Amino acid sequence: MRPPTDAQALADLLPDAVLVAGADGVLTLVSVPAAIMLGTRADAATGRQLSEVLALQDTDGHSWYDWNRPYDGLATRTGVPEQSWVLPDGTEVLVTARIHRPALDQPVSGVVVSMRSGRGRARLDRERSDLVATVAHELRSPLTGVKGFVQALLNRWDKLNDEQKKLMLTTVYADSERLSRLIAELLDVARIDTGRLQLYPRPADAEALVRRIVESVSAGTATPVELEVGPGLPEITADPDKFTQVVTNLVENGVRHGEGTVRVALRALPDDAEWAGVEVTVDDQGEGIPAELRRRVFTKFWKGGVRGGSGLGLYIVHGLVRAHGGTVLITDAPGGGARIVTGWPAQDRRQD
Repeated sequence: MRPPTDAQALADLLPDAVLVAGADGVLTLVSVPAAIMLGTRADAATGRQLSEVLALQDTDGHSWYDWNRPYDGLATRTGVPEQSWVLPDGTEVLVTARIHRPALDQPVSGVVVSMRSGRGRARLDRERSDLVATVAHELRSPLTGVKGFVQALLNRWDKLNDEQKKLMLTTVYADSERLSRLIAELLDVARIDTGRLQLYPRPADAEALVRRIVESVSAGTATPVELEVGPGLPEITADPDKFTQVVTNLVENGVRHGEGTVRVALRALPDDAEWAGVEVTVDDQGEGIPAELRRRVFTKFWKGGVRGGSGLGLYIVHGLVRAHGGTVLITDAPGGGARIVTGWPAQDRRQD
């Protein structure tokens, strides 16, 4: 679409509501979104005083114009930082302003005010609250166990036999490992969100890595974990630690949420694939993931079923695989349950 040359039409297309006032405080432009927010019409508001039209108040009843006084103050003042104000209908908006002067020794020549809905910030606030609540909940359980067993050891050390002490210390160690994993997950989430994830990819043997993962997970669970390896597997170019983290997470997730055997399969990507590499498939025999929910699985704090977890594992899986230039797909396992397929490139695709 070709941008309009008329200032009013251009302002009406902007995502933020805009008001422009001249040196005398009289409005020379009011965008349609601004007029709608303020309960007026753009043509009716133009020509009136900014202080009259900009009917915004804070929770204490102060008006935006009287509180910020854009035409007064220091000559070095160039704007008003973003602030939260309330429209006449009670809706929160975020307001910022730009103050224009021909020179520092000259009076204000114009003021431009922009407004946007506060819903985005409210959503971010809710997400932060969810993060705090989730982290607090996940930390509380292992910390309670550690505190309880340590207290029992301190109070009853002479009365406990060696087997009882060993059991308590084993439990404390397991809970401390759970805390370490949660902290590591939170750090990974922060790095993924901020684009600061560091990878050290190099040629790696996917089969050798996955065999060690299957053996390690199998040693700690009664759930059968089977591995199938196809012929002609090429080497992958991946950070071995991150690859191990992803596949371990998927296998443990299958153990946690499935009801029967967890099957892990490695196959070379077909010749007609976009790029050469290895496909790692993890099938479980649980309830599966409905098609309408699959887009939400890789979001933060998504939890399926009732078996706990931080809700960060699959978000991290998605972030790590995509950071390698790979792919992640969720489908139905042939025997029921969920199938998660990750594709790992043979060559470094991080810049693609």
